[in-house]
Amino acid sequence: MNTPNTVKKKKKWLSRVVIIFILLLSSFLYGRYYFVVGRGVNAGVLNYFIYKGYVFKTYEGKMILSGFKANIQSNEFEFSVVDEHVAKILSDNAGREIRVHYKEYLGALPWRGMQRKIVDSVLQVSVATGETIISPK
Repeated sequence: MNTPNTVKKKKKWLSRVVIIFILLLSSFLYGRYYFVVGRGVNAGVLNYFIYKGYVFKTYEGKMILSGFKANIQSNEFEFSVVDEHVAKILSDNAGREIRVHYKEYLGALPWRGMQRKIVDSVLQVSVATGETIISPK
């Protein structure tokens, strides 16, 4: 037999458990998908850059990193792009030497791209002769 005090205690206990669960879940989701784990700069030759997806169309690219041209195994940098302006610069400069700044997350979100590394700016684009087309401001 439940007394009114027992029912109140159970409801209070249940509400605390639900609040703790929601806080833990939201902390996990933020840490996994929105917390920036690292920031960096990469340089290499832009191998390809495409706009693809079934439900969420995103910009995806692959770059062959500088300094690894003589190896049998090539080191590639796969990335996604969210900003339309950055995507336009990259799509116009496929096959050229580029330097990009990126943010790294622990997990990928479908509307942000298929990769965990998101390029947020283009620092430099160079042609084969070494002439710089775009330089940082």
